[in-house]
This record gives sequence, C-alpha cells and structure tokens, in this order.
Amino acid sequence: MSQTTLSTKDILALKAQAHHLHAVVLIGQNGLSDSVIQETERNLNAHELIKVQVAGDERSARLAIAEALCEATGAQLIQHIGKQLVLYRRKPEDQ
Repeated sequence: MSQTTLSTKDILALKAQAHHLHAVVLIGQNGLSDSVIQETERNLNAHELIKVQVAGDERSARLAIAEALCEATGAQLIQHIGKQLVLYRRKPEDQ
C-alpha cells in the first residue's frame, strides 16, 4: 500500500493542487490492464500527483478499479469525484 499515511491537512493540500490537473491516464471499457498500470506507474514516478479518468457509469466498479490500481502501484486515493480519481505516491528518495 502507500508508503506514508497522509494527514487531513496534507490531503486537503493535495486536493487543491490536483484541482487544475488534467487526467493523464484513461481507463476505458476494458478496465484495468497491465498497460494501464504501467502508464500509471510512469506518471506517478514523473509527477507524484495525477488524475485518472475512468470510463463507465457504475460507481462501485470505478471504486473497485481505484482500489485495485492503488494496490498495484502503491499509490493513495486522494479523491474520487465522478469519473475522476486523484492518486498520490511520493517519489522514492533516490530519484
């Protein structure tokens, strides 16, 4: 899971930072694939804080995808609004 636990203050700050971001990862009707996980990894390594767009109208399915994606990448779900997910993972110190 995530490396550190974020405080409420940290989460609010990350939500504010994410407000102006555009989705950099798009998850289509095929759901969570290895290529989507790899793309998410690349973007988290580059930016730490990213938005992910999830297709589909089923809220529970989007939440399941969010949980699986966080588990696969070690990211933390900061926010879920509609079809947008905001994920955060601190860069390793050696990068």
